[in-house]
Amino acid sequence: MISKDKVTEIFCSIDDFCKEFVPLFEKRLLGVGKKRKRASRLSLSEVMTIQVLFHLSRIRDFKTFYTGYVKEYLVGYFPDTVSYNRMVELCSESMLPLLAYLKTQGTGSCSGISFIDSTPLRVCHNRRIHSHKVFDVIAQRGQCSIGWFFGFKLHIVTNDSGHIIDFLITPGNKDDRTPLRLENFIAKLWGKLYGDKGYIGKELFTELFSNGIHLVTKLKKNMKTKLLTPMYDVVMLRKRAIVESIIDQLKNIFQIEHSRYRSPVNFFTNVCSGLIAYNFTEKKPSLNINFVRTDQLCLNL
Repeated sequence: MISKDKVTEIFCSIDDFCKEFVPLFEKRLLGVGKKRKRASRLSLSEVMTIQVLFHLSRIRDFKTFYTGYVKEYLVGYFPDTVSYNRMVELCSESMLPLLAYLKTQGTGSCSGISFIDSTPLRVCHNRRIHSHKVFDVIAQRGQCSIGWFFGFKLHIVTNDSGHIIDFLITPGNKDDRTPLRLENFIAKLWGKLYGDKGYIGKELFTELFSNGIHLVTKLKKNMKTKLLTPMYDVVMLRKRAIVESIIDQLKNIFQIEHSRYRSPVNFFTNVCSGLIAYNFTEKKPSLNINFVRTDQLCLNL
């Protein structure tokens, strides 16, 4: 199911990161008294690698993947496997390292052409909102193009090569334009940024343009154009389907959305490992466009 070269590639990348991250992370931890720290036969890099491999395996639940695949077919790579219950505990402890790896090593760079979109991450059916307890404090009701939902929103920015530049998870009731008002979220962006009508805003356009980002969206009726190039930008707005294809893969192939979460930590761990797994895939939705950073857009004709 998963090639040996892919297992080795993922483990080496994560292990190199953990060798630098863990010592710095442990130095910044606050003391909690004489609390016993239980040692594990599996290292942190092995636990993180197993979680990423799960999203590449196409197996629908983690228990079947761990007990039926890792322990049976990957025992040569992970000889010191633990019980499933212990593995669940280790996965919860790996949330912050997974997030740090994704933010520093697991994202792509901006090429001058970027696409932004958001998608709902439902945590339960609408009929069970009032009885839902796991996310009753942090999740919120929101509305998208297909109706109301209860959960979170995943905001992602991708480049023309299909790599995720950055992402942000917000409650479901947040506006799609919220991430673009955050300096950390737009720090990696420059050039053209294409979005749908949900990102229309005069103040937002002016603010982004002053930071070197030209926000291009579809226009509503009776709207005046804002630096809209009729030919190129209209064509590129149609190519915005690339980010929608990425979202479709994240949900249906890498399983970042389901209603079986038992804790908020499990939710964030699953989303982060799914995004990391996507970035390790070789075939991504992409466009055959070259962008030269001279404030000029160049097409290969």
